[in-house]
Amino acid sequence: MPWIPLLVAMTLSVDAPPPAPVDCSVDRDAMLALSIDAFDQDINGGWRPLGEGRGCHLAAAELIAEYRRVHRPDGHNLLDWHEAQLRAKGGQTAEAIALMRRSTRGEEGDRSGWNAYVAGSLAFLEGDRAGLHAAREALSAVPPPPGLQARPGFVTVQGPEGTPIEIPWPPNLDVLEAFERCFGDSYRHAYESPQCRRQTP
Repeated sequence: MPWIPLLVAMTLSVDAPPPAPVDCSVDRDAMLALSIDAFDQDINGGWRPLGEGRGCHLAAAELIAEYRRVHRPDGHNLLDWHEAQLRAKGGQTAEAIALMRRSTRGEEGDRSGWNAYVAGSLAFLEGDRAGLHAAREALSAVPPPPGLQARPGFVTVQGPEGTPIEIPWPPNLDVLEAFERCFGDSYRHAYESPQCRRQTP
């Protein structure tokens, strides 16, 4: 009887348990007690296990916002930027744009290509394809710091243990290329997808 497979499928879909909710809890007191480097720059600690490891983007964004309110760090740091990225990944585009606009860095940001990266990220979120292309072109034209270029597209810097390592130059060019490649997709997909980042064939 042709209706039997349909009935079985309906039964299975009803009986299938819902996915378990992700635990986005965190020891906030312990997080807020960390130094800014431990909170923001430790790739295995701070807000990252919550925001990147568990995918709790908005919970991690709120944690960063609270850290900023408590500590009010001075000088250049990436707290605004990382909060903006997390909010963009969580779908809070307007909030992300406002934070990104506070992240430019004057002449130093022009020399390093940071301001072009910020401009391209903003253009992607605002649906400005021409602005994104212009920012990518500007970033791709940023010359490497004198004496650091190892080969085209890379510079040599001193690693954590004093050993020289090569890193891509200009930094974050691959991100703006991914945004162009996947223009119109969500920020999270364009930023994280291997297809957008060309990390797989």
